[in-house]
Amino acid sequence: MDFQLTPEQQRLQKKCRELAADFATRSATHDREASHPIENYERLRDEGFLALTIHKEWGGHGASLLDHTVAYEELGAGCPSTALAFNMHASVVMPILESTEVTIDAKRRLADLVVHEKKLIAGNFSEPVTTSLIGARPLKTRARRVDGGYRVTGRKMFASMLEAGDLVMVGASIEGASPLAGLVFLLPRVAEGRRVEANWDVLGMRATRSDSLILEDCWVPDSAVIYRSDDMTALRQNNLHWFWGSYTPVYLGVAQAAYDELRRVVSARKPEGYAQPLAYHPDVRRYVAEMSADLEAARLTTYHSAWLCDTEGLTEKAVAALYRAKYTVGEAVAKITRTALTLGGAHGIFKPSRLEQLFRDGALGPLHPPPSDFCLYHMGLHELGLDPADVLPPLKSE
Repeated sequence: MDFQLTPEQQRLQKKCRELAADFATRSATHDREASHPIENYERLRDEGFLALTIHKEWGGHGASLLDHTVAYEELGAGCPSTALAFNMHASVVMPILESTEVTIDAKRRLADLVVHEKKLIAGNFSEPVTTSLIGARPLKTRARRVDGGYRVTGRKMFASMLEAGDLVMVGASIEGASPLAGLVFLLPRVAEGRRVEANWDVLGMRATRSDSLILEDCWVPDSAVIYRSDDMTALRQNNLHWFWGSYTPVYLGVAQAAYDELRRVVSARKPEGYAQPLAYHPDVRRYVAEMSADLEAARLTTYHSAWLCDTEGLTEKAVAALYRAKYTVGEAVAKITRTALTLGGAHGIFKPSRLEQLFRDGALGPLHPPPSDFCLYHMGLHELGLDPADVLPPLKSE
């Protein structure tokens, strides 16, 4: 097995590391203001990152999921919010382009928007509904058929980059159709019946501006619809690696950034009365060693999951690896950022501190969908060879 990155991946990694260094200089400001890092998005647009993973047949660069993983780990270490929000673009564009259910014309139209018109596309499928650990998430947003298109009503949330993207990709159920039926459409920044509720005042990843999208009898012409199906299950289940697996490396980058910052702090700081910097303290050395082991294990698990998806497709083994990577990274980033803040001392809790911001961003790792408990649930089924259909529901049915 070859663990060496290819020359192309090394060049991509180097480019992303340079971009991340630039983004890091503005990260604290955007975090404090919870503002869109527009200048970072524009830099990524200019550098060709909108089309990074789009296949070469559509005019893109043809980067694999592993290439994407290498890139977004580096970007996440610079400005976590920029990397997390910008990844929304690939996470919704790639499932459409790779789905066998989407027409060639629709794929070509989407690819042209991204490759030739350089449109940044946000995505919004999440809704404020209660779901169980094992239940399917229903789409409460309804599309009502009218002459020439649809009228859509509903409330969406966690809409990262909503007011910065040129378009937002939205999923909705179809009024009068089966519960599994739905459609996906592209909505411009300004549209009749569309408004944004700016409610993203949260602990971490503040500059993603993941506000709520409110649709009130919103007009969606037929030309804006890129996918319609009587059963949207396949689109969701066959693209887990993009829909949520593509976010995992961002949190890996957050963990790496905290680890690097801590090593810088303890190597430079020598408290009064100490003969050597804090790095020489045995407890500090032990914690740093543990962080190193956790970080490398998380990286290898994440890279392996992406490699499996690239080489085998979304097999049962690959899906289990994606859940394993998300769980491992989520737990590692929360632990590493917390430990780094603790070892950094009281100076680290002030807002100008890099460790303080990374601690808050890292705290979201285990919560970011799929959350750690959900990952463990699916990993347990896989490791024990159990059929989900045979598992008793947590609540007694009527």
